Amino acid sequence: MKKSLTLLLVSLLAACGTTDYQRPETPVSAAWLNDRAAAPQVGDWENQFQDARLKKLLAVALENNRDLRIATARMAEARALYGIQQADVLPNLNLYGSRTASLSPASTSFTGRPFHANRYDVGLSLLSYELDFWGRVSSLNDAAKASYLATAAAQQAARLALIADVVNGYLATVELAERLALTRDTVQGRATSRELIAQRRGVGVSSDLDYLQADGAYQSALAEEANLQRQLSVANNALEVLLGKSLAEIQDLPPGKGLAEQDIRAAAFADLPSSVLLQRPDVIAAEQKLMAAHASVNAARVAFLPRITLTGGFGTASSTLSGLFKGGSGAWNFQPMLSLPLFDAGRSGSNVDLAEARRVVAVAEYEKTVQLALREVADLLAAREGYAKQLAAQQANQTAQQQRLKLVEARFNAGVASHLEVLDAQRESYTAEQATLQIRRAALVANLQLYKALAGAQQP
Repeated sequence: MKKSLTLLLVSLLAACGTTDYQRPETPVSAAWLNDRAAAPQVGDWENQFQDARLKKLLAVALENNRDLRIATARMAEARALYGIQQADVLPNLNLYGSRTASLSPASTSFTGRPFHANRYDVGLSLLSYELDFWGRVSSLNDAAKASYLATAAAQQAARLALIADVVNGYLATVELAERLALTRDTVQGRATSRELIAQRRGVGVSSDLDYLQADGAYQSALAEEANLQRQLSVANNALEVLLGKSLAEIQDLPPGKGLAEQDIRAAAFADLPSSVLLQRPDVIAAEQKLMAAHASVNAARVAFLPRITLTGGFGTASSTLSGLFKGGSGAWNFQPMLSLPLFDAGRSGSNVDLAEARRVVAVAEYEKTVQLALREVADLLAAREGYAKQLAAQQANQTAQQQRLKLVEARFNAGVASHLEVLDAQRESYTAEQATLQIRRAALVANLQLYKALAGAQQP
């Protein structure tokens, strides 16, 4: 009989005991990009961006952005919750002092006379300290710690995202400003061309059709100027939201560089294994959430086991205040308590099922985060290479269109080419210059996103 009870107890402990956390298998191939992973060895943002104006804006954003403040406050909140939970690991002692006075009527007194009692107490008390035999308290502590670390990693991810958003917003304003300047030059040129055609029409050299074509091209450029001005205003407003203050409020803001002078130093690459992705802040946050879920499962499991709590106190007691510290006034109490849940209508079992379900969700979210991280880096590497080729081809196209425009204008001045050919060459040259600016910015953004994707992914 004793042997059977022992086996039953061992089985119960095995079923309800805690288990060690093990990281799930990485849901990607053992080799990343054919055993070669290109990842920039990057440092903090101060070393990545060389535009003095951009650096100033980043410093302002990191200090004033409201989303980052929220993420930082949430990290502090999680740290405080961890501190609260951690306090349960050690016993809590309180210093107490009390006075108790009572009066019993004669009808309830053993002596048949009213009984008056007076008591003073001073001492230390131990309030319901749980002996953590099965690891319930330590599991809750582990869960709180993992939640805090997940929030800290999320705050770091939010910081990286803010840096990327500010740089992206800044590049958008630089691109739009340069496109707007190009469009204004085009408006000036087409206004001059329209005036020239009007003069030629006055002497009978050009027709009404030539003038209408020139006027249409001029009005089209004006419309594009208004469109770009609107886009630039919207981009500046979006940037100011990220900064947390208006551009006019920022003192000593240095001039910025042009789009062609921008340099995001994500060009130094090294061969790294796929496990480097596990160092990304978002992946770290997902794994810490998984560890918290695992610790919660452990805490739910041991809820079936006996719980031992200690309550006690030590001090002095006396019927008079002056007698508290006299000899023979010592007093103590000690109350250990063993509790074992017998029937709770399935509450403990449901808590285990709930914790297990949340752990399964956390595993899937962790694996999904790793998969998305791999895809993101692979896409950005492909984009970086593709944009480099596209930009080179577009710059060659721009050069060709500019040379074509010069030749057509020379032919027009010589009376060989029509004004329609000039307008077509002007339009193609303008479009090519605009496209070059857009592709150059897209290439910079690809480098920026690669910095964001791997800024925290350094080889251990």
